Amino acid sequence: MDLRFVESLLAVIDGGSIVAAARAQGRTPAAVSQRIQVLERDLGVPLLVRRANAAEPTRICLDLMEDMRALVAGGHALKQRAAPEVAEGVLRLGAISTMLTGLVPPLLARLRESAPGVTLRIEPGSSAQLHAAVAEGRLDAALIVAPPEEDAAGLRLVPLRHEPLVLLAPPGMETLPPEEIFARLPLVAYDPQSWGGRIAERYLSDRGLAPQRLCALDGLEAISALVKSGAGASVVPDWPGLDGARPLADGALYARRIVAAMPPLSGRPACLAALAAALQPAG
Repeated sequence: MDLRFVESLLAVIDGGSIVAAARAQGRTPAAVSQRIQVLERDLGVPLLVRRANAAEPTRICLDLMEDMRALVAGGHALKQRAAPEVAEGVLRLGAISTMLTGLVPPLLARLRESAPGVTLRIEPGSSAQLHAAVAEGRLDAALIVAPPEEDAAGLRLVPLRHEPLVLLAPPGMETLPPEEIFARLPLVAYDPQSWGGRIAERYLSDRGLAPQRLCALDGLEAISALVKSGAGASVVPDWPGLDGARPLADGALYARRIVAAMPPLSGRPACLAALAAALQPAG
Protein backbone atom coordinates (compact mmCIF):
# COMPACT_ATOMS: atom_id res chain seq x y z
CA MET A 1 0.00 0.00 0.00
CA ASP A 2 1.41 3.36 -1.05
CA LEU A 3 1.22 5.82 1.85
CA ARG A 4 1.02 8.71 -0.62
CA PHE A 5 -2.35 7.33 -1.74
CA VAL A 6 -3.49 7.18 1.89
CA GLU A 7 -2.44 10.82 2.25
CA SER A 8 -4.61 11.71 -0.73
CA LEU A 9 -7.59 9.92 0.82
CA LEU A 10 -7.11 11.83 4.07
CA ALA A 11 -6.82 15.08 2.12
CA VAL A 12 -10.19 14.34 0.48
CA ILE A 13 -11.80 13.66 3.84
CA ASP A 14 -10.26 16.74 5.46
CA GLY A 15 -11.08 18.99 2.48
CA GLY A 16 -14.54 17.61 1.83
CA SER A 17 -14.01 16.96 -1.86
CA ILE A 18 -11.62 15.52 -4.43
CA VAL A 19 -11.18 18.97 -5.95
CA ALA A 20 -10.15 20.45 -2.59
CA ALA A 21 -7.70 17.59 -2.02
CA ALA A 22 -6.22 18.04 -5.50
CA ARG A 23 -5.72 21.73 -4.85
CA ALA A 24 -4.05 21.06 -1.47
CA GLN A 25 -1.72 18.45 -2.93
CA GLY A 26 -0.93 20.21 -6.15
CA ARG A 27 -2.42 17.43 -8.30
CA THR A 28 -5.27 17.08 -10.76
CA PRO A 29 -8.63 15.83 -9.50
CA ALA A 30 -8.30 12.87 -11.88
CA ALA A 31 -4.97 11.87 -10.30
CA VAL A 32 -6.39 12.06 -6.76
CA SER A 33 -9.47 10.11 -7.81
CA GLN A 34 -7.28 7.42 -9.36
CA ARG A 35 -5.31 7.08 -6.14
CA ILE A 36 -8.50 6.55 -4.14
CA GLN A 37 -9.67 3.90 -6.62
CA VAL A 38 -6.37 2.02 -6.23
CA LEU A 39 -6.78 2.05 -2.45
CA GLU A 40 -10.33 0.76 -2.73
CA ARG A 41 -9.14 -2.10 -4.94
CA ASP A 42 -6.30 -2.90 -2.55
CA LEU A 43 -8.61 -2.99 0.49
CA GLY A 44 -11.60 -4.46 -1.33
CA VAL A 45 -14.08 -1.96 0.14
CA PRO A 46 -15.53 1.44 -0.90
CA LEU A 47 -13.86 4.30 0.95
CA LEU A 48 -15.74 7.35 -0.30
CA VAL A 49 -19.36 8.29 -1.01
CA ARG A 50 -18.97 10.54 -4.05
CA ARG A 51 -21.43 13.33 -4.82
CA ALA A 52 -21.44 16.06 -7.46
CA ASN A 53 -19.21 18.53 -5.64
CA ALA A 54 -18.33 16.64 -2.49
CA ALA A 55 -17.04 13.36 -1.09
CA GLU A 56 -17.36 11.87 2.38
CA PRO A 57 -15.99 8.73 4.02
CA THR A 58 -17.96 5.51 4.14
CA ARG A 59 -18.68 3.86 7.45
CA ILE A 60 -15.79 1.42 7.08
CA CYS A 61 -13.49 4.27 6.05
CA LEU A 62 -14.37 6.10 9.25
CA ASP A 63 -13.50 2.95 11.19
CA LEU A 64 -10.08 2.88 9.49
CA MET A 65 -9.33 6.60 9.89
CA GLU A 66 -7.29 6.34 13.11
CA ASP A 67 -5.10 3.58 11.71
CA MET A 68 -4.60 5.42 8.42
CA ARG A 69 -3.51 8.60 10.16
CA ALA A 70 -1.12 6.58 12.33
CA LEU A 71 0.34 4.94 9.20
CA VAL A 72 0.97 8.29 7.54
CA ALA A 73 2.48 9.78 10.71
CA GLY A 74 4.71 6.73 11.12
CA GLY A 75 5.86 6.99 7.52
CA HIS A 76 6.79 10.65 7.98
CA ALA A 77 8.67 9.86 11.21
CA LEU A 78 10.56 7.02 9.55
CA LYS A 79 11.60 9.23 6.64
CA GLN A 80 12.74 11.96 9.03
CA ARG A 81 14.81 9.58 11.15
CA ALA A 82 16.50 8.19 8.05
CA ALA A 83 17.42 11.65 6.77
CA PRO A 84 21.21 12.06 6.85
CA GLU A 85 21.01 15.70 7.92
CA VAL A 86 18.84 14.90 10.98
CA ALA A 87 20.39 13.59 14.22
CA GLU A 88 17.69 11.00 14.86
CA GLY A 89 17.52 7.23 14.83
CA VAL A 90 19.42 4.24 16.18
CA LEU A 91 23.23 4.49 16.26
CA ARG A 92 25.12 1.19 16.59
CA LEU A 93 28.13 1.79 18.85
CA GLY A 94 30.80 -0.76 19.76
CA ALA A 95 32.79 -0.40 23.00
CA ILE A 96 35.61 -2.30 24.68
CA SER A 97 34.97 -3.41 28.25
CA THR A 98 36.71 -0.51 30.02
CA MET A 99 34.75 2.00 27.95
CA LEU A 100 31.44 0.38 28.91
CA THR A 101 32.04 1.54 32.49
CA GLY A 102 34.22 4.54 31.65
CA LEU A 103 33.06 6.61 28.68
CA VAL A 104 29.68 5.11 27.84
CA PRO A 105 27.62 6.17 30.92
CA PRO A 106 28.46 9.91 30.64
CA LEU A 107 28.13 9.66 26.86
CA LEU A 108 24.56 8.41 27.22
CA ALA A 109 23.72 11.30 29.53
CA ARG A 110 25.21 13.92 27.18
CA LEU A 111 23.47 12.46 24.12
CA ARG A 112 20.11 12.50 25.90
CA GLU A 113 20.62 16.23 26.45
CA SER A 114 22.21 17.27 23.13
CA ALA A 115 20.62 14.81 20.67
CA PRO A 116 17.52 13.26 22.26
CA GLY A 117 16.47 11.77 18.91
CA VAL A 118 19.55 9.50 18.82
CA THR A 119 19.26 6.07 20.47
CA LEU A 120 22.47 4.13 21.13
CA ARG A 121 22.66 0.36 20.68
CA ILE A 122 25.82 -0.81 22.44
CA GLU A 123 27.82 -3.84 21.28
CA PRO A 124 30.76 -5.04 23.42
CA GLY A 125 33.87 -6.65 21.97
CA SER A 126 37.63 -6.44 21.54
CA SER A 127 39.25 -3.53 19.72
CA ALA A 128 40.12 -5.71 16.73
CA GLN A 129 36.59 -7.13 16.46
CA LEU A 130 34.91 -3.74 16.75
CA HIS A 131 37.32 -2.07 14.34
CA ALA A 132 36.48 -4.72 11.73
CA ALA A 133 32.74 -4.27 12.38
CA VAL A 134 32.97 -0.52 11.69
CA ALA A 135 35.08 -1.11 8.56
CA GLU A 136 32.48 -3.60 7.28
CA GLY A 137 29.51 -1.34 8.06
CA ARG A 138 28.06 -3.54 10.80
CA LEU A 139 28.62 -0.76 13.36
CA ASP A 140 28.35 3.01 12.95
CA ALA A 141 31.25 3.72 15.34
CA ALA A 142 33.31 2.09 18.09
CA LEU A 143 35.26 3.13 21.21
CA ILE A 144 38.50 1.16 20.94
CA VAL A 145 42.24 1.16 21.47
CA ALA A 146 43.94 2.81 18.50
CA PRO A 147 45.20 0.22 15.98
CA PRO A 148 48.86 -0.75 16.57
CA GLU A 149 49.71 -0.32 12.89
CA GLU A 150 48.61 2.14 10.24
CA ASP A 151 44.88 1.80 9.75
CA ALA A 152 44.53 0.03 6.40
CA ALA A 153 40.75 0.30 6.64
CA GLY A 154 41.00 4.09 6.39
CA LEU A 155 38.68 4.77 9.33
CA ARG A 156 38.52 8.19 10.95
CA LEU A 157 40.02 7.96 14.45
CA VAL A 158 38.85 10.64 16.89
CA PRO A 159 41.20 10.81 19.94
CA LEU A 160 39.45 10.50 23.30
CA ARG A 161 41.86 9.42 26.05
CA HIS A 162 45.60 9.00 26.58
CA GLU A 163 46.39 6.37 29.25
CA PRO A 164 50.06 5.92 30.27
CA LEU A 165 51.15 2.54 31.62
CA VAL A 166 51.06 2.19 35.41
CA LEU A 167 52.28 -0.46 37.83
CA LEU A 168 49.89 -2.54 39.90
CA ALA A 169 51.44 -4.16 42.97
CA PRO A 170 49.91 -5.76 46.10
CA PRO A 171 49.62 -3.71 49.31
CA GLY A 172 52.99 -3.30 51.02
CA MET A 173 55.03 -3.47 47.82
CA GLU A 174 54.08 -0.07 46.38
CA THR A 175 57.54 1.48 46.81
CA LEU A 176 59.61 -1.37 45.34
CA PRO A 177 61.00 -0.98 41.80
CA PRO A 178 59.29 -3.03 39.07
CA GLU A 179 62.35 -5.27 38.64
CA GLU A 180 62.22 -6.36 42.28
CA ILE A 181 58.46 -6.79 42.30
CA PHE A 182 58.50 -9.06 39.23
CA ALA A 183 61.43 -11.01 40.68
CA ARG A 184 59.18 -11.90 43.62
CA LEU A 185 55.74 -12.15 42.02
CA PRO A 186 54.28 -13.62 38.83
CA LEU A 187 52.80 -11.40 36.14
CA VAL A 188 49.04 -11.00 35.85
CA ALA A 189 49.35 -10.10 32.20
CA TYR A 190 47.17 -7.69 30.29
CA ASP A 191 46.30 -10.06 27.45
CA PRO A 192 49.05 -9.62 24.79
CA GLN A 193 46.56 -10.72 22.09
CA SER A 194 44.63 -7.48 22.64
CA TRP A 195 45.79 -4.19 21.15
CA GLY A 196 46.20 -2.63 24.59
CA GLY A 197 47.98 -5.73 25.90
CA ARG A 198 50.60 -5.48 23.15
CA ILE A 199 51.69 -2.13 24.61
CA ALA A 200 52.25 -3.62 28.08
CA GLU A 201 54.08 -6.57 26.52
CA ARG A 202 56.41 -4.23 24.66
CA TYR A 203 57.18 -2.32 27.86
CA LEU A 204 58.30 -5.51 29.63
CA SER A 205 60.29 -6.70 26.64
CA ASP A 206 62.10 -3.37 26.21
CA ARG A 207 63.28 -3.58 29.84
CA GLY A 208 64.31 -7.21 29.72
CA LEU A 209 61.62 -8.21 32.22
CA ALA A 210 60.40 -11.76 31.75
CA PRO A 211 58.45 -12.63 34.91
CA GLN A 212 56.65 -15.93 35.34
CA ARG A 213 53.06 -15.53 34.05
CA LEU A 214 50.19 -16.36 36.31
CA CYS A 215 47.54 -15.67 33.63
CA ALA A 216 46.58 -13.31 30.83
CA LEU A 217 43.33 -11.34 31.10
CA ASP A 218 41.67 -8.67 28.96
CA GLY A 219 39.59 -7.21 31.80
CA LEU A 220 41.41 -4.51 33.79
CA GLU A 221 39.00 -4.86 36.72
CA ALA A 222 39.86 -8.56 37.07
CA ILE A 223 43.59 -7.83 36.82
CA SER A 224 43.30 -5.18 39.53
CA ALA A 225 41.38 -7.53 41.83
CA LEU A 226 43.95 -10.35 41.44
CA VAL A 227 46.84 -8.00 42.15
CA LYS A 228 45.10 -6.58 45.20
CA SER A 229 44.68 -10.13 46.55
CA GLY A 230 48.46 -10.62 46.38
CA ALA A 231 48.38 -13.14 43.51
CA GLY A 232 50.80 -11.15 41.33
CA ALA A 233 51.68 -7.79 39.81
CA SER A 234 50.94 -6.15 36.49
CA VAL A 235 51.54 -3.22 34.14
CA VAL A 236 48.35 -1.82 32.64
CA PRO A 237 46.98 1.44 31.16
CA ASP A 238 46.00 4.10 33.67
CA TRP A 239 42.28 3.45 33.63
CA PRO A 240 40.12 5.41 36.18
CA GLY A 241 38.66 2.23 37.72
CA LEU A 242 42.02 0.86 38.91
CA ASP A 243 42.81 0.51 42.60
CA GLY A 244 46.31 1.36 43.84
CA ALA A 245 47.91 2.18 40.48
CA ARG A 246 51.44 3.61 40.63
CA PRO A 247 52.88 5.78 37.83
CA LEU A 248 55.87 4.47 35.91
CA ALA A 249 58.69 6.90 35.14
CA ASP A 250 58.45 6.25 31.41
CA GLY A 251 54.86 5.05 31.31
CA ALA A 252 53.81 7.88 29.00
CA LEU A 253 56.00 6.40 26.24
CA TYR A 254 53.79 3.30 26.29
CA ALA A 255 50.37 4.92 26.51
CA ARG A 256 47.15 3.27 25.38
CA ARG A 257 45.28 5.65 23.08
CA ILE A 258 41.50 5.40 23.16
CA VAL A 259 39.77 6.57 19.99
CA ALA A 260 36.33 6.65 18.44
CA ALA A 261 36.61 4.78 15.13
CA MET A 262 34.20 6.06 12.48
CA PRO A 263 33.87 5.56 8.73
CA PRO A 264 35.38 8.42 6.68
CA LEU A 265 32.09 8.72 4.78
CA SER A 266 28.70 7.93 6.27
CA GLY A 267 25.10 8.04 5.20
CA ARG A 268 24.28 9.47 8.64
CA PRO A 269 26.67 12.39 9.18
CA ALA A 270 24.40 14.26 11.60
CA CYS A 271 24.18 11.28 13.99
CA LEU A 272 27.95 10.74 13.93
CA ALA A 273 28.56 14.47 14.45
CA ALA A 274 26.29 14.37 17.51
CA LEU A 275 28.21 11.35 18.82
CA ALA A 276 31.59 13.00 18.27
CA ALA A 277 30.45 16.18 20.02
CA ALA A 278 29.09 14.24 23.00
CA LEU A 279 32.38 12.31 23.34
CA GLN A 280 34.70 15.32 23.42
CA PRO A 281 34.10 16.41 27.04
CA ALA A 282 35.36 12.98 28.14
CA GLY A 283 38.77 13.47 26.55
